[in-house]
Amino acid sequence: MDPRHEVPPQGLVPGRVQRKHPHIYSDAEIIAIIEHARTLPSVYGIRGLTCSTLFGLIAVTGLRINEALRLDHADLDVESGVLRVRYGKLGKERVLPLDPTVVQQLESYGRERDRLLGRRSQALFVTCEGHRLGECGARYNFALVCQQIGLRPTQVHGRHGRGPRIHDLRHTFAVRTMLNWYRSDQDVGREMIKLTTWLGHASPANTYWYLEAVPELLELASARMTCAAEGRQ
Repeated sequence: MDPRHEVPPQGLVPGRVQRKHPHIYSDAEIIAIIEHARTLPSVYGIRGLTCSTLFGLIAVTGLRINEALRLDHADLDVESGVLRVRYGKLGKERVLPLDPTVVQQLESYGRERDRLLGRRSQALFVTCEGHRLGECGARYNFALVCQQIGLRPTQVHGRHGRGPRIHDLRHTFAVRTMLNWYRSDQDVGREMIKLTTWLGHASPANTYWYLEAVPELLELASARMTCAAEGRQ
């Protein structure tokens, strides 16, 4: 605001935030993650049951880890096949229609969870003690499973190591959705608002970032734009 102030030249501060490029999981990798999560040892068997169901749900819905962990059993409407996400980013709530197979899996998990606990649980995803599974526990178990199947280097003393993240399951869901649109020749610009709403993004611009993150998507988008430009000539 002071007229004596000099605007600093561009590039004076070279540092900038760089978003980590996601790992896009293959079908085989997702299956391996879920199958190995089932084998995680625990006294009552709830650990493997909970982690495999949690990782599977994130893979097929693109939920954020915190959104999934804060789900209650009552948030699943079995009759209508709808999942209510009450604690989205920035406090936004949304409703997700689920495939019948997903509803069936969640319903089956709930019955077995309550049988092992000996009571009905309010939280959807729980530990062997019946407490709501926390983010640290979920991330640790995911890292451990990834180490077991070779997606992360083996660590000692319970360290997570570096490699694909649980959040990359969300990226994979978004990328595959857009790839299917391009490959089926759908209008991605028109369909994008659906994905933006589903993922709980504040703006379609946040969803379009996936085009940058994945070379295959960027290539398909560029090819679509080139064909459109040639058609106008």
